[in-house]
Amino acid sequence: MKNWWKILAVVLVLYTIVAGFLAPVPHLAILNETIRNLYFHVTMWFGMMIILCVSLIYSIRFLNKSNMQDDAVAYRAANVGILLGLLGLATGSVWARFTWGAWWVGDTKLNGAAITLLIYLAYIVLRRSIDEEQKRARISAVYNIFAYVMLLVFLMIVPRMTDSLHPGNGGNPGFGGYDLDNKMRMVFYPAIIGWTLLAVWIMSLNVRLHKLKRKIIFNE
Repeated sequence: MKNWWKILAVVLVLYTIVAGFLAPVPHLAILNETIRNLYFHVTMWFGMMIILCVSLIYSIRFLNKSNMQDDAVAYRAANVGILLGLLGLATGSVWARFTWGAWWVGDTKLNGAAITLLIYLAYIVLRRSIDEEQKRARISAVYNIFAYVMLLVFLMIVPRMTDSLHPGNGGNPGFGGYDLDNKMRMVFYPAIIGWTLLAVWIMSLNVRLHKLKRKIIFNE
């Protein structure tokens, strides 16, 4: 069964959704039931970073081999990463509303996440502004490497160096250190795998669609 991972993706995502809303969670001050968003907001961002890492790898491969198929994968992986990033921002905004009292606050990591997505949206704009295929692929690959470096800077480095409301940043303990119990881990880790596999599935469908279009138009 070559499609076993697709079945696994569906099972894990459904499991995450059902358990995310129905499974018992720790009774915590301030967070209360919003801790359930951990299964969606945080795990989607994990999936985003993994799929954008895939995009980065294929951009590097293109610069090394000049294979247009690598460019196609890099571009479509970035698109899926942006989608997960937008979903992560939306779920994070809902979480902020109920825990911090506002849909958006001037938090270092929140602002960094928004800037990171703008950088990747600029990647899409850059590609659409260049007509020549090889030139577009090469410039986009270089920009994609820059974009991933900025992602690491704004999401992993800067929040740890400054004050931040986010757990695990700015001196705050991470979730695993004080309230992610074993029951939540049974949903949290499968959720990361599920959202990541779903992202890969969406990416692979887009790549296959791209191949089909090229076959029809250019008879490749």
